[in-house]
Amino acid sequence: MKNKIFLPLLAIVSGVLLTLMILSNSYLSQFTSPVKASWLTHGVGAIFSLIIFIIFGLKKMKENKNVKAYAISYLGGLPGAFTVLLAAITVNSPLSLSGSIVLMLVGQVIFGFIIDYFVFFNIKAKGKK
Repeated sequence: MKNKIFLPLLAIVSGVLLTLMILSNSYLSQFTSPVKASWLTHGVGAIFSLIIFIIFGLKKMKENKNVKAYAISYLGGLPGAFTVLLAAITVNSPLSLSGSIVLMLVGQVIFGFIIDYFVFFNIKAKGKK
């Protein structure tokens, strides 16, 4: 029961945080450049992630010694870095914040359909066998 309420709420909070991140990064890019703003954003994010990993992740990593990730799993930060960079550029254009986020969501939905249809990255949609 908790997951039926908690997980969608968590996804909504994630969307709010994504919007705030894009907005603050675009403000920062107005004073520097989109590339410098992206570097600063990811530098702060990397430090924060390292702190969280040290607090919570080391214990789980020691428990799951036999679990091996696919090599592509380690490249997760690359799309995030490009998302921040490209969002900083588009938010400061005539698209503005809402236009940028709408088109980003359209891109996510379309690519999600492609991943589900062609079973990319070994991800199977529910109901497919």
